Amino acid sequence: MMSTAAPLKNPQPVAPNVTAISPEEYLAISAFIYRDARLADESRYAEWEALVDDDMIYWVPRGEGDFDMNKHLSITADNRSRLRTRIAQLNTGERHSQLPVSRMRRVVSNIEVERKGDGEYQVFSNFVLYELRMSSTRTVEVWPGRTEHHLRWKNNELKMYFKKVTLVHGDEAIPSLAFII
Repeated sequence: MMSTAAPLKNPQPVAPNVTAISPEEYLAISAFIYRDARLADESRYAEWEALVDDDMIYWVPRGEGDFDMNKHLSITADNRSRLRTRIAQLNTGERHSQLPVSRMRRVVSNIEVERKGDGEYQVFSNFVLYELRMSSTRTVEVWPGRTEHHLRWKNNELKMYFKKVTLVHGDEAIPSLAFII
């Protein structure tokens, strides 16, 4: 059956005042987002840490909404120094809430990229993380949410300087997130 709809002429951009990105940029950014997830899932913290820039902020707000990490309670609000300390603790292999380390896999989808400036991007994606809690209940926790990354090109590679993880159930009582990056 043939469509009778007329082809679009001069389609408008999805969002006004947003500069389009090239297919190559989208592929590189998507590959970065998938690598971020894989390295975190595999507890490869040193390699994951190599993805972050010196001014990195990692934030998990308490639920969805118009929150300010400097004014509202957060699940996690790490600057680069605090993130470095947490990764060092995880790398010791002696963080008792993670002995043995949880097995994790996340599914990432709906990657949307907006250019923020020259060589900088704001990236939104959805995820579902499955965590098998080996050290305690041996149950599978399900963590659905949305991630916002801010990325920039630095020395010919993408670096992350902001990551916000908004959990669907972040404003509910939730179990420990000792693994999370």
